Amino acid sequence: MSNNPTSNFQDVPWKHRFFSSMIGFAVNFSRRSDGTINRYIMNLFDFKAPPSQQLFDGVKTSDTVVDATRNLYFRLFLPSLNQDDDVPVIVYFHGGGFAYLSASSIPCDDFCRRLCKKTGAVIISVNYRLAPEHKYPSQYDDGFDVLKFIDDKANTKNLPFNVNLKQCFIAGDSAGGNLAHHMAVKACEYGLRNVKLIGLIAIQPFFGGEERTESETRIVDAPILSVKGTDWLWKAFLPEGSDRNHPACNVFGPKSVHDISRLKFPATMVVVGGFDPMHDWQIRYYEGLKKCGKEACLIEYPHAFHTFYGVPELKETCLLMEAVKGFIERLINLNKEGCS
Repeated sequence: MSNNPTSNFQDVPWKHRFFSSMIGFAVNFSRRSDGTINRYIMNLFDFKAPPSQQLFDGVKTSDTVVDATRNLYFRLFLPSLNQDDDVPVIVYFHGGGFAYLSASSIPCDDFCRRLCKKTGAVIISVNYRLAPEHKYPSQYDDGFDVLKFIDDKANTKNLPFNVNLKQCFIAGDSAGGNLAHHMAVKACEYGLRNVKLIGLIAIQPFFGGEERTESETRIVDAPILSVKGTDWLWKAFLPEGSDRNHPACNVFGPKSVHDISRLKFPATMVVVGGFDPMHDWQIRYYEGLKKCGKEACLIEYPHAFHTFYGVPELKETCLLMEAVKGFIERLINLNKEGCS
């Protein structure tokens, strides 16, 4: 594999590179020496997309408040629906290292809108609290509270009548992929009544550990996310005094507290990029699922950098959308056969 850390980043259109550079500048400039974040500076660069009740590119959106005291809400993405068909649901968690972005941030809103249009699924994009103001397990608590919220039929009046909560997928990118895994574990242990998770989609999930892997050593200064940046984010997120072998970070590591081999864990799609410093940790996650006897498939794009899916013009992004659509359709068909 080439050692060029920019990989296909040079293929990114100038407007996306400019936007990424602005976000990168804001992230670096907003980090204080005491480990906190200057939210005023960050918010100047974190542009928001308002919800749109009118169809825009085949999708309309709205926000539903779950708990106003902690700004816990979800953005609902509704595709143009064929009312004769059941519609699956994707509960989505955005990336940002647990510390940045929101469900209404333009990159997150845009990706979920494209995913909604491509898959025809209703998407529930969760807005959770951010570190370091709110450390672990705040993000996990918020995510699972949303799952429990939609599990209560009294709270689903804003969903189309033909949405099928028994065809529910949990998904996320980067830190959101980490969240998706832990939400699936919680759901298996809790026992939801109306929501049935049949698939997990982890797009370049944010995992790590104390050990330095080959990809972290080789791809130190990758575009978008560096090893130094991941170290800072883990310190901001994890409890005081924790190291990166904390089970939130290193899920199959020496301090792991969950044996998922005993759980009815959903089939999982793991997406990795060859020029992501976390590549090797993501591969270990996939291998850990397989060792626990769980159904898992690995989708690898050798030349892709972290968050490549935010650039719709890249061929890898198009391939990813097709792969997600195929994964969803396959599991829905299997689920129907199992219920017949």
